[in-house]
Amino acid sequence: MMEKTPSQILGIDVGGSGIKGAPVDIVTGKLTAERIRIKTPGKAEPKPIAEVVQQIAESFNWKGPIGIGFPAPIKAGVAMMAANISEKWVGVNADDLFTKTTGLPCTMINDADAAGLAEMSFGAGRGQQGSVIMVTLGTGIGSAIFYRGSLLPNTEFGHIEIKGEDAEARASDAARQHDDLSWKDFAKRLNRYLEMMNKLFWPDLFIIGGGISKEHEKFLPLLKIEVPVVPAQLLNEAGIIGAALAAQRDQ
Repeated sequence: MMEKTPSQILGIDVGGSGIKGAPVDIVTGKLTAERIRIKTPGKAEPKPIAEVVQQIAESFNWKGPIGIGFPAPIKAGVAMMAANISEKWVGVNADDLFTKTTGLPCTMINDADAAGLAEMSFGAGRGQQGSVIMVTLGTGIGSAIFYRGSLLPNTEFGHIEIKGEDAEARASDAARQHDDLSWKDFAKRLNRYLEMMNKLFWPDLFIIGGGISKEHEKFLPLLKIEVPVVPAQLLNEAGIIGAALAAQRDQ
């Protein structure tokens, strides 16, 4: 049984394969209970996903605000597109849907933005006051950009074109696996992508996140870009922590 305290917010990370959640101490960035993971319902449609979020909240006997990281650009609580989820989400006010389903105040944020917030507050970007770009490499490429710690929301830098293709079709972890790339060849593709991002934004730091960041020693040393590139530190907890931080900002 877990009651919300003023320093805790329930963070939930909605993904195409799983929905994860845990209470977060927003002062320390630590999870205050073991996270729960429930398989994403087939087709990933709005009502079933909202019911899973409700189930996670009930598992913690949660009575306070909830932050939800979601795999889509979010404007005023509305999902603007759908990637690894049902197209029925497009145009839905997800803030309202989750709030009505759970009976608790819910705040939405793009999942890559959530991971970025967590890394900037408690991870690899902590204390960095310049321009920082976080890139999450997974099924696609997620992105989050910060200047002096402030987030520019809903960037979709995975769709920058390289050789006539979306960058994520060449430099995501899914592309690495699909094309059976060696780490050396993958590093070449990633380097090209980061060089293009550097020409456009001239950041002071790149943070590489997503599940592949656990393998960072196999490819980050092979990069030749002059901008510092570091692995994310919070790994699978970043989305949960960042979602909670987004809800804190909404209070």
